[in-house]
Amino acid sequence: MRFQTALLAAAAAAFLVAGPAVQAKTFKWSSASDIPTLDIHSQNNALGNGVHAAIYEALVYYNSRTFKVEPQLATAWRDISPTQMRFTLRQGVKFSDGSTMTADDVVFSLMRAKARTSNYAIYTQGIERAVKVDNNTVDIILSGSNPVLLNQLTELRIMSKAWAEKNNSAEPKDIRTKDETFAHRNAMGTGPYTVKEWQPDQRLVLVANPNWWGRPTAATNVTEIIYSPIRAEATRVAALLSGELDFILDPSPQDLARLRSNADLKVIDGVENRTIFLGMDQFRTELVGSDVKGKNPLKDQRVRMALYQAIDSASLNRVTMRGLSQPTGALVAPQVAGWTEKVHQRFPFDPEASKKLLAEAGYPSGFEVDFACPNNRYISDEEICQAITAMWARVGVKAKLRTLPLVTYFPMIQRFEASIYMLGWGVPTFDALYSLQSLTRSLGTGGDGNYNVGRYSNQRMDYIVDRIKTETDLPVRNRLMTEGLQLASDTVSHIPLHNQIIPWAMKKNIDVVHRADNRLDWRLIKVN
Repeated sequence: MRFQTALLAAAAAAFLVAGPAVQAKTFKWSSASDIPTLDIHSQNNALGNGVHAAIYEALVYYNSRTFKVEPQLATAWRDISPTQMRFTLRQGVKFSDGSTMTADDVVFSLMRAKARTSNYAIYTQGIERAVKVDNNTVDIILSGSNPVLLNQLTELRIMSKAWAEKNNSAEPKDIRTKDETFAHRNAMGTGPYTVKEWQPDQRLVLVANPNWWGRPTAATNVTEIIYSPIRAEATRVAALLSGELDFILDPSPQDLARLRSNADLKVIDGVENRTIFLGMDQFRTELVGSDVKGKNPLKDQRVRMALYQAIDSASLNRVTMRGLSQPTGALVAPQVAGWTEKVHQRFPFDPEASKKLLAEAGYPSGFEVDFACPNNRYISDEEICQAITAMWARVGVKAKLRTLPLVTYFPMIQRFEASIYMLGWGVPTFDALYSLQSLTRSLGTGGDGNYNVGRYSNQRMDYIVDRIKTETDLPVRNRLMTEGLQLASDTVSHIPLHNQIIPWAMKKNIDVVHRADNRLDWRLIKVN
């Protein structure tokens, strides 16, 4: 039986440094793109999730130094049965409007994450329902055993039921449409900060939440956070160098040497648990915008392999990424359960083999194909896609590259409007089920295939994913996850490119803890 518990004081000490903040400070930071929404169940986006964690809280959260699950809005949890877990809620927690958080808010929020318009169903995998026991206790009822439930709960944040219902936001905004709800542009949580102002694509201003339960013992001395999305790499770096910014999340590879040599700045590095890859439309009978009529070349595994083997990952690492990548053949990074050295190995770069495969598939002269990429989401994303376009041209594949900003790119691919697309996939649960279920499981419910926007479908993969969901024997579970990753590689479900290595650049007086999920822990930032 799993059992974890902690008293309020112990829980606070576990992730907050004791002692009141000495002096209030403003923290100004930037990255290439804006968050897509303030709605915590609308768009599963890593940057947005990280910002949401400043405003909203979950039952449990990761310790930034150990990445072990620790108490947040829940102080204790235990198994009642293999399919029922009981959570004791932290007492005295208030939303930023002063109202008290209760079990009703927790039940509402967990079920809201399961709504048809939610993009967070992957985190509710295995959750049948949430039930109020009393005002301070909630039971989560599972459809079967779930060994990663706590990991999933780190991304399921709690919203006020009364606030959501009052403001017609009982269901999340559907990110695939232009329709908006109140919760898309407004927020009210229990976290350390509240939203003062959000002007999309311009700036987001957060201020300290006076009702935050953790404030008395918080390590941070930051009382105002100003986020400015700046797409142009040179402009972001110039703003840091001039002192307009304190921190940038994604300095460009070509600027790192200059930043490292500046006595007023510091750069810290870490491997992110995020893999960058290409997906391909394997569903349509004819690709939109292609010169191949009456059939879809990407349905042919030989064509997908030809595209894979035409990509020189070593060159991308050396020239485009300046060493800030780890070429891989797997859909997950090494930190993720299920990863092995074998699935990590890439198929060799071999343009001649690519040409031969294309000829065997009936395309000796290649073909035209749509290729979509974001231009402000991942490190050097547009440059990577430009380089790949040139590599494919050498084997006869004429990719018509189009690049879009994050806020329009992700809804577009989720509407299945790209033939080949770039995607980066972090793994908040550190468990390969999260990737396999989202990316390779046939479209279904409860998170199945929610980002399988190329609509890859394989019966054996579906069987493996469904087995993993409830398998509690960890060695068996890990073998199944490895088998799923290997099957994805063997069938070229996607074309893995690399795992990101993330540098953060900041002024010397900024103290932060680098995290493998490439997000700031707002409880620990200090401006000295």
